[in-house]
Amino acid sequence: MRILSIDGGGIRGILPASILALCEERFCGGRSAGAYFDFIAGTSTGGIIALGLSVGMTAKDILRIYVDYGQEIFPPRPTTSLSVVRRVLGWREVLRDLANYKYDRAALSKHLAEVFGDRLLGDAERRLVIPSFDEYNEVHLFKTPHHPDYRKDWQERMVDVALSTSAAPTFFSTYKNGDRHFADGGVWANNPVMTALVDALACYDVDRHKIHILSLGCLEAEFKFTAGQILKGGIWHWKNIISSAMRLQSQNALGQSGLLVGRDRLLRLDAQPASGTVIALDDYRRSVDELPKFAEQIVSENRERLSDFFSVPRPAFDAVYGARAPATPTA
Repeated sequence: MRILSIDGGGIRGILPASILALCEERFCGGRSAGAYFDFIAGTSTGGIIALGLSVGMTAKDILRIYVDYGQEIFPPRPTTSLSVVRRVLGWREVLRDLANYKYDRAALSKHLAEVFGDRLLGDAERRLVIPSFDEYNEVHLFKTPHHPDYRKDWQERMVDVALSTSAAPTFFSTYKNGDRHFADGGVWANNPVMTALVDALACYDVDRHKIHILSLGCLEAEFKFTAGQILKGGIWHWKNIISSAMRLQSQNALGQSGLLVGRDRLLRLDAQPASGTVIALDDYRRSVDELPKFAEQIVSENRERLSDFFSVPRPAFDAVYGARAPATPTA
């Protein structure tokens, strides 16, 4: 069994999309990378990539969406050469962002609707696990109908699933899907590798040592305690704790999955920028300029192991419900 897991990371989704696009070019003869996996888990931007791959889109085409429309989704803030004015505007932006969402979702919604149209989660050909959470502080996993117990999610529109998993707090407002509001799954499962692995083990009688996992990150940044955190504490000094929590969750998920399947059957690919040069989740320009280069290096350094993942296409899963089911049960 082959599992592909893709982290959340905003516009930095350009990194995993670039890695997969290069794999398509070098190992797949241009065929969609998604065709080589039984399960695909994706959170936030990784969820958008996962959804696209599940219906046969190539990573190359998905990457083009990020490059062509990323600046529209994350528009740059106005700049000026006058330092005093720039500082004033900067503080105004900080104060505004303290009480309001940073971006309007309209551009993201528009382009996701163009990509997915009226497709439902039940139209996916790859088993999907897409994390989110709702207004009642309940974790939620959107799942394809690959098990008889998964009776509801297949009727969800893919665009609604994509907007639910990518409603990143502070960047976008929560997303109203049906009678509930959803927020970004990255809050609790930015690295969704364990959500897919646990689902695979729960749904199928499969030897865990015959599961192979490709886990793709979106540029994790190093985290160290600052002097202020050590000596003073307080909300101000810990204002970036969410980024640290996401990194620690990823480390924990990778450790658990490695123990379950064997570390030699888990390939984790990510990059770390040089110290002090962290790329923000909404930094379109640096992401476009720098991340494809990281991807080239990563694929070159891991060519042999990556070629194993893309050697044999996997069959589409047998859906229990929906249009792809042999006969949709009444439930």
